[in-house]
Amino acid sequence: MNIGVAREHGPREHRVALAPWGAQALVQHGHQVWVETGAGVEAGHPDAAYEAVGARIVYSRIEVFARSELVTAILAPEPREYELLRPAQAVFAFWAMPTSRPEDFKALQAREVTAIAFEGITDPHGRAPVLTSMSEIAGRLAMTIGGALLLNEYGGPGVVLGGAPGVPPADIVILGAGTLGRSAARAALGAGAEVTLLDVSVEHLRDAVESLPGPVRTLLATRPNIERALSVADLVLGAAATRGQRAPVLVTREMLRLMRPRTVVMDFAIDMGGCFETSRPTHFPDPTYEVDGIVHFCVPNLPSCAARSATQALTNALLPYVAELAARGVDEAIAQIPDLRNGTYLHRGRCVQESLARAFGVRLETLVPDARP
Repeated sequence: MNIGVAREHGPREHRVALAPWGAQALVQHGHQVWVETGAGVEAGHPDAAYEAVGARIVYSRIEVFARSELVTAILAPEPREYELLRPAQAVFAFWAMPTSRPEDFKALQAREVTAIAFEGITDPHGRAPVLTSMSEIAGRLAMTIGGALLLNEYGGPGVVLGGAPGVPPADIVILGAGTLGRSAARAALGAGAEVTLLDVSVEHLRDAVESLPGPVRTLLATRPNIERALSVADLVLGAAATRGQRAPVLVTREMLRLMRPRTVVMDFAIDMGGCFETSRPTHFPDPTYEVDGIVHFCVPNLPSCAARSATQALTNALLPYVAELAARGVDEAIAQIPDLRNGTYLHRGRCVQESLARAFGVRLETLVPDARP
């Protein structure tokens, strides 16, 4: 199969979907890998590293799409790039399709593209290996960046994350006890902060308590409990998301009034619409803004800040799926492998995800698993 590795052109996106060693594994199985020039440079992988393992470098975005049956990318093509897509071509990327405009969704259907979403890949046990790999890194980065945002020089309340002798530590509130929330809680506890973790599921909270290295306060994510937690927080992390759907809005603008001035909120669900009503995407070097005296940090795809580590983690998670898509063919792979089927939003332009069909008012098509062994 011809497999493309696209260069990222989004603001401050430094990752690449496949590291050279991932491309090498595909080449060794007889596939041709086409890498858009410069795709891996910011993650520490120059063109020469791909050429050394047998991949081919192409010098335009048009060419990488034209040559490839399967295109891998971090971010899905923008609407102005849809004309590059061919019928039956597959694009494997972070699609965040529930937040798309209806006209863009219908344009993709018209192109008869197959859209497979990193964030939708889920195994039969409900684990999301690709999303998990990025959530683990984002959670660790949350405290590195959040600790800085708490300082006066970055607009924060002037609080040291871990406190000091005779000085209380920061109060960290985390909305969502999934992988990202637990990873952030682990990093916060390691820094000496006080952590309150909220989730809609008691089971998720129980799992978090059992897996974390120190004591955390846990609350069911009801509005009264969220409001009570916001009133004492120095830093609030939004880490609530539902696979294949827009993130739930848990904090309204009215609720910001409960918070102390210069409290910091970090919305890690911004890729899926955000879980603060006042969230809007931001980018470095100006990642924050204020609403009603509350500092907002809403950078999408935060693991891009650690592009080399994130690319390695992504390649670890993605390569088995790319290898199956290449070996079996896209149609057969998504029909036979539940993980890929769960992550497929569009198959040759047909909507195969119920939540998307409801959201965009289109017909839901059934992707029947192949019965062959």
